Amino acid sequence: MAAELGDEFFRRVDEGAPLRPGAQRLLSQLEDQGVPFALVSASPRTVVDSVARGALAHVPFAFTLSADDTVRTKPHPDPYRAAAERFGVPPAACVAVEDSPDGAASAEAAGCALLVVPSLLPLPPSPRRIFADSLAGIDAADLRRYVEAGPQEG
Repeated sequence: MAAELGDEFFRRVDEGAPLRPGAQRLLSQLEDQGVPFALVSASPRTVVDSVARGALAHVPFAFTLSADDTVRTKPHPDPYRAAAERFGVPPAACVAVEDSPDGAASAEAAGCALLVVPSLLPLPPSPRRIFADSLAGIDAADLRRYVEAGPQEG
């Protein structure tokens, strides 16, 4: 049963999945402006590699980080700290875009600016969280402002 579920999961990944609304435009804008970005995931390396080769093959990530790449994964700060280190900048110079409670907690604990675009699970507000219903209205200038603003009020 587990093998069948795994095979079905990877078959669906290989078929591709649509990006969230506005994501492709934002990623293209970042690429055009020379702003590097990475995929920081709590999924195992096999899943991250499958997604990066399949559904996200057209996305020019500087690198990907999986749950296998740090001692502790989300909600711990290790993944985002490791990503910032690979970029050669402090976490406060990075914006994490998250949709999950564990991912938001990880980015927040690392000290990243945090844009939350909720999907399935609700996320409570906090001083470090900026919320958007979608990426459709977000651009590279917004991300720069989030880093410059530091922690948000309420």
